[in-house]
Amino acid sequence: MTTSTGPAAEPVAEPVDLLDPELLGDPFTGYGRIREQAPLVRARFPGAPSDLWLATRYDDVRAVLADPRFSVDPGNVPGGEAENMRAAILRSRGITEEYAPYITGTILDLDGADHTRLRKLVSRTFTVRRVNDLRPRVERITADLLDALPGAARDGVVDLIEEFAYPLPITVICELVGIPEEYRPQWREWGRDLVSLEQDGRFPRAVAAIVDHVRGLIEERRGDLGDDLLSGLIRVRDDDGGRLSDTELVTMVLTLVVAGHETTAHLIGNGTAALLTHPDQRALWAADPDLGPRAVHELMRWCGPVQGTRMRYATEDVAVGGMPVRRGEAVMAVLVGANFDPDRFPEPERLDLTREPAGRRESHVGFSHGVHYCLGAALARQEGEVALGALLRRYPDLAPAVPPEELVRQPMPASWRLDRLPVRLG
Repeated sequence: MTTSTGPAAEPVAEPVDLLDPELLGDPFTGYGRIREQAPLVRARFPGAPSDLWLATRYDDVRAVLADPRFSVDPGNVPGGEAENMRAAILRSRGITEEYAPYITGTILDLDGADHTRLRKLVSRTFTVRRVNDLRPRVERITADLLDALPGAARDGVVDLIEEFAYPLPITVICELVGIPEEYRPQWREWGRDLVSLEQDGRFPRAVAAIVDHVRGLIEERRGDLGDDLLSGLIRVRDDDGGRLSDTELVTMVLTLVVAGHETTAHLIGNGTAALLTHPDQRALWAADPDLGPRAVHELMRWCGPVQGTRMRYATEDVAVGGMPVRRGEAVMAVLVGANFDPDRFPEPERLDLTREPAGRRESHVGFSHGVHYCLGAALARQEGEVALGALLRRYPDLAPAVPPEELVRQPMPASWRLDRLPVRLG
C-alpha cells in the first residue's frame, strides 16, 4: 500500500533542477541528499509544463511502481485533469503531431489491457528459457568483438563503449528482431540522436527516419517472412489486425531495438568502469566465474544506467510516505535513490559483488518494479554477465587510459551513461 499513517513531512520549497550540473555529475550523492529531505520532493524536468514529484526512498519507490492508482498514461486520470508531461517534453524537442504517437504510445506508456496485450505479443521472446538458448550466440559475438579490440586501438588506447559495449547488444537485439546487418550502424547513429538534448533538430529527425525505415522493413519482410520477431509481429498484424495496429507494429520495433541495446550498452560500460576502479571486486569475480549473476545484480544497483522511471500520474488522491499526491499529479520514481537507500542496503556506497544472495530475485530496482518491470531484464543480465566476465578473462591487465574524474558522462536527467571509456588492453 502506498498510503502511510505516519506524519506528513513538509515539502521542500525550491524544486530540484534535474539539469543541475552537480546532480548530473554525482547523482548518488545528490539524490541521497534529496532522499533525506522528505519522502517526496518537487522537481523540474526540462521541457515539462509543470513540476513533478520525486520519490527517492526505497519503500516509496516500490510502492509507487506497484500501486495501480498510479498510471503511466495520463489519459487514465478521471476528468482529464492530468497534463501529459511526456507529450509536452517531446513537443519541446521538436516532435511533430505525425510522429508523436510512435514515441508516446509505446508499451512503456500504456497501462491495463493495452499494456498486457502488447506485452503478451513479445514476452515469449524474452523468457529466461529463450534467453538461455541465446547464450552460445551471445558468447560468440562477445568473443569476436574482444578479438577485434587490438585492431581498433589508437596509440594503444581503445574506446570500449564504441568498440564493445554498443556492438554486442545492438547485434543481439537486431538479430532477435530481424534488422538486417547493413542497417545496424545507422541504428547506432539514431540511438545517439534520440538521447541528445541538443535543440538542433537531430531528435525529431531521428524519430522520423526510424519510423520511415521500419515501415520500409515491414513491407520488405512481408514478402519473405522468417522466424524473427518482426516476422512474427507482421503475421499477427496481417492475420488479426485487432491485436496490433500498423502504428503499434512500427512502435514496437522502434522500442525493442532502442531499449534493447541502449541501456545494456551502458550497463556494460558502467560495469567496466566500476570494476576498473575496484580492483578487489574485479579480482573476486576473476577468481570465481560463477559469481557473474550476483555481480551483475550489484552493478545494476550500484551503477545502473537508468536512474529514474517514466512519470506516473495519480488517478486519485494518494499518500506517499505520508505526503499527499493529488489526482493528476505526476511522480517520478528515482531508482538510484532507492538503490542507495541505507535503510534497505547497508553501506550502499560500497560496491560488493556478493551482496545479492545467489538464486534469489533481485532486491534492487534497477530494472524497475511492478507491471512495468523491464521486459528484457533476463537478456540484459545475461549480456552483462557474458560481456564483463569474458572481458576480465580475455584482458586480465585491462587498465583505464584516463583518470576516473576525466570520464565524460552524457548530461541526461535520470540517466548514467558514459560518452567514452578509453582503456589500455595491457
